[in-house]
Amino acid sequence: MSGFPRGKAAVVGTATFGIGEAKGFSSLDIAVHASLKALAQAGLTPADVDSVSVALPDDFFSGMSITEYMGLRPKLSNNNRTGGSSFMTHMMSAALALDAGLCEVALIAYGSNQRTNPNKPMVVPSRPSIYEAPYKMREPVSSYALAASRHMHLYGTTREQLGAVALASRLWAQLNPEAFLREPLSMDDYLKARLVSDPLTARDCCVSTDGGAALVMVRADRAPDHLAKPAYVLGCAEACYNREISSMPDVTETSAKEAAARAFGQAGVSRSEIDVVQVYDAFTINPILFLEDLGFCPKGEGGRFVQGGRIAPGGALPTNTNGGSLSCVHPGMYGIFSLVEAAQQLSGLAGQRQVPGVNLSLAQATGGSLSHQAVAILGSVDTLRA
Repeated sequence: MSGFPRGKAAVVGTATFGIGEAKGFSSLDIAVHASLKALAQAGLTPADVDSVSVALPDDFFSGMSITEYMGLRPKLSNNNRTGGSSFMTHMMSAALALDAGLCEVALIAYGSNQRTNPNKPMVVPSRPSIYEAPYKMREPVSSYALAASRHMHLYGTTREQLGAVALASRLWAQLNPEAFLREPLSMDDYLKARLVSDPLTARDCCVSTDGGAALVMVRADRAPDHLAKPAYVLGCAEACYNREISSMPDVTETSAKEAAARAFGQAGVSRSEIDVVQVYDAFTINPILFLEDLGFCPKGEGGRFVQGGRIAPGGALPTNTNGGSLSCVHPGMYGIFSLVEAAQQLSGLAGQRQVPGVNLSLAQATGGSLSHQAVAILGSVDTLRA
């Protein structure tokens, strides 16, 4: 027994807002607009919400702020902040609270205007690194560049394999009208891109955008009343070993391995059953590392695994089907977009990028520099009967 209430909570509303540039909107505005859209999809109103989880980049009291803005009266408020993976921790807490009867409608939301905000930087690091700051690294890209360099050294990973990740993301983005970057990207374009932090170039790095997203959760027995095809939460787990990359024993292996093992154990499904995968692709090395750590291929095989269109449209393992951080959206913390896309694929709401026959969807996110890791596995109603 895992202790996690498998399939007892479901996502019944999902929405994004302001992807790209949302001039004139604050981060809170963006989160509220996304929330209202998600609630409307579920046939609910702000008056129905009694649990709220928010982690805005420029407001550490954002749970109180969105409560005041929307006129909510929540029984539960959650401002847990682990970076981009925050929203998986919010989902886990909401699933537990719903199962325990502590709330009826849980709202999870995020918004950021980091691209159009005139008062950058929006987020100040919690503390300077006494180990890394003296080397004047360009963070966070330099930490991920170290991981990429080490993976190349140990396993023979090539720039073309990193490029396969970038090209797959762009192909997915071309199917998503909301995606920030949709123009064609060739391997030649990728290889000629400006170097940022060796070996990573501008095409290895995520976009910098505005944007927000929200999702609404209810107990499973209520879910069909709100959405024709709900996304049921089968497993959700987190793990963390470090804050800084200099504290990692091996920069090519993350605690996503542990989080995934627990999430799959809770869900009671195998890797081969997963239909779509959403991983945190802030840099092209990330999907390679995470697909390994999630167990879709052996450690060291990630570069070869992503080649040949395997993770692109029409591939065997559709990955980052909205275009990901590399081409769709990255407003500072990305994990909620992975959850929204995972749920929309299950609910048949992904439009032109919809993968046929999705019954199981996995969403993973990282916080910090390969630090906190979280994994959620969502399933269709058919998976509850399995």
